[in-house]
Amino acid sequence: MKKIGLLSDTHGHLPVKAHSFFAECDEIWHAGDIGDLETAKALASLKPLKAVYGNIDGTGIRSFYPLYQEFTCEKVKVLIIHIGGYPGKYSKEARELISRLKPKLFISGHSHILKVMNDPKNGLLHINPGAAGKSGFHHVSTIVRFVIEDENIRDLEILEILK
Repeated sequence: MKKIGLLSDTHGHLPVKAHSFFAECDEIWHAGDIGDLETAKALASLKPLKAVYGNIDGTGIRSFYPLYQEFTCEKVKVLIIHIGGYPGKYSKEARELISRLKPKLFISGHSHILKVMNDPKNGLLHINPGAAGKSGFHHVSTIVRFVIEDENIRDLEILEILK
């Protein structure tokens, strides 16, 4: 069993409340637009970090983190990419990756809109954790936490922080 902390679109700002929210997590996953290496290092100092770069991330972040990550957590195949869309509206790149890699959990960011959606067509769960940072149109920052045990994704929790 692993407890996962998930966030995206920090844009160089890590909310103070993230520290306590991630305290009981085993890993932290970031779906891109980290903003700067200091933010990535701050997250990595809390728990092991898996991350991808986003469209606003410069060469510093891009030299440390890939465009997408595909891995298995417990018995769940995971795919993370920053610009991915959502079920029925996937980006071209996400569609190709989903078709080829067949993840059970697909994570993306970019929209700054929290979404958790089942995709029965592709047999996966899609999570966009929304935006954890201050930059953007959103009024509430969001961070997600959930458990992966064997083949199950469960106990999803959301932390909302007023900007």
